[in-house]
Amino acid sequence: MASADRPQIVILGAGPAGLGAAWKLVRRGCFDVTVVERAASVGGNAGSFELCGLRVDYGSHRLHPSCSPRILADIREMPGADLLDRPRHGRIRLRGRWVHFPLRPLDLLTHLPPSFLLGVTADALRKLGRPARAHEDFRAVLEAGLGRTICRDFYFPYAQKIWGVSPEELDAEQARRRVSGNSLAKMAQKVMRAIPGFRPTGGGRFYYPRNGFGSISEAFYCGAIRGGAAVRLGETVAEVSVECGRAFAVRTHGAAGADTLPACQVLSTIPVSQLARVISPSAPEDVLQSADALRFRSMILIYLVLETDRFTEYDAHYFPDAAIGITRLSEPKNYGLADRPGVTVLCAELPCGRTDAVWSASDRELGDRVMDALATAGLPVKVPVREIATRRLPQAYPIYTRDYRRHFDRIDEWLSGISGLVSFGRQGLFAHDNTHHALAMAYGLNECLDDRGALDPSRLAEYRREFQHHVVED
Repeated sequence: MASADRPQIVILGAGPAGLGAAWKLVRRGCFDVTVVERAASVGGNAGSFELCGLRVDYGSHRLHPSCSPRILADIREMPGADLLDRPRHGRIRLRGRWVHFPLRPLDLLTHLPPSFLLGVTADALRKLGRPARAHEDFRAVLEAGLGRTICRDFYFPYAQKIWGVSPEELDAEQARRRVSGNSLAKMAQKVMRAIPGFRPTGGGRFYYPRNGFGSISEAFYCGAIRGGAAVRLGETVAEVSVECGRAFAVRTHGAAGADTLPACQVLSTIPVSQLARVISPSAPEDVLQSADALRFRSMILIYLVLETDRFTEYDAHYFPDAAIGITRLSEPKNYGLADRPGVTVLCAELPCGRTDAVWSASDRELGDRVMDALATAGLPVKVPVREIATRRLPQAYPIYTRDYRRHFDRIDEWLSGISGLVSFGRQGLFAHDNTHHALAMAYGLNECLDDRGALDPSRLAEYRREFQHHVVED
């Protein structure tokens, strides 16, 4: 029950960042914490749900071994998380051939055509002796670091499919935040890590909850509830009220009607462009224009329930080829989920725009699209399809267009001038990251608040600088 004597903190969004912050804050025993989530369940894009008796995720997710040891230790101790230690076992289709992912030296030598390897070698030789210089766009950064062959056959067509724009239209930051092996030297290091003796601790492996990736968010949710937090599902944020430069309340709307939640701190993980639109009094016109200018790539997840024990042995397939209408295919069973004989589920990822015709396509049409794509890739579906289901993610990826930084900085600067309001997490910072990065943000934000709920801006700024170095791990 809320106490008038304790600082009241309202968290917007019940994904990993919001729930991680709620759990850390309630454990201190000095705050009343309320989480507001518009969906009927927790986890956001990192959640899970049940389909034909099997737990499936919203796409392909892993908890990486680079997760902070203290966060990993907390997750291991949480009831319901039940982390498994699993080997990476995916593959990429390049020039009509399959290579293992993570990359392996012998596999590259024996499965890729000689012309590809010769092209990579020639690109490496051309780089020798060339001075390094700054580049302004995604295409230039990757071509300078990796050469034309790898870019032409993998990164450029894959980028076009994922973000829906040409590599020249993407900011250089997109290459840094989304491509960990963005130079031949880094790529070689990643390949060498597959060799025994060179493999770092946790290399080629990942952690995965036995009952689906969403179990991580659910464990933080249950922990926050046990600690006394209120988590209000199915409620939208109608307004963040500001007076004299300070946020003091959040107005929500749900099935039971409207409500107003007083707050000494509002911690927001909703998309930063959406947050700017719900501030009252309204943001300046130039801030609202920048909010409209920030672009997100949407995603349709298409699930095929197949009447077979397994479709393949691989956890994930990657398809850079433009002729194949999906970007990635995952099979949840192969991530370590509890087995159910005679049935498996495939999850195909189809990035798109919300104004694209495919966004409103029927489940049957989308299922046919996936089966056509798999047939083109040499993976035809030859068993009965029991069910087709879809899920739509309106804000799957931030798109770093060449002008994104100007627009984000304008919004961020304005929001930073409002006391009692912090935007954080993947959506709140318009950032590419993994779940362990989102949780690191939550833990860091907890350390920036004293027991009265006052924020230490300088410490938050330090964490923000640290967050800017997060690079997505696939």
